[in-house]
Amino acid sequence: MISPTEALILSLLLNRSDGAFASELMHLSEGKLKRGSVYTILGRMELAGLVSSKEEPATEAYAMPRTIYRITGNGISARNEFGNWTGLIPAGGVL
Repeated sequence: MISPTEALILSLLLNRSDGAFASELMHLSEGKLKRGSVYTILGRMELAGLVSSKEEPATEAYAMPRTIYRITGNGISARNEFGNWTGLIPAGGVL
């Protein structure tokens, strides 16, 4: 079973077909996700097959490469299972 924080991340990614950067997820969470933990959680979620990542190369606007995260089929299933088990996530909703 995933944690409520993982369910939040998956919910945020669910409606972003192009994926999102960790900084975007922190912003979209309205303060629920913190910089100190979001990267660790995303790394653990990737190892579990719930999200996938792709490094985007540095650009003129961004001097460092950035990593974009996308929800996987397993992530969708885990999020739905969490919602069914807890009743905390309405269909298509976010925590």
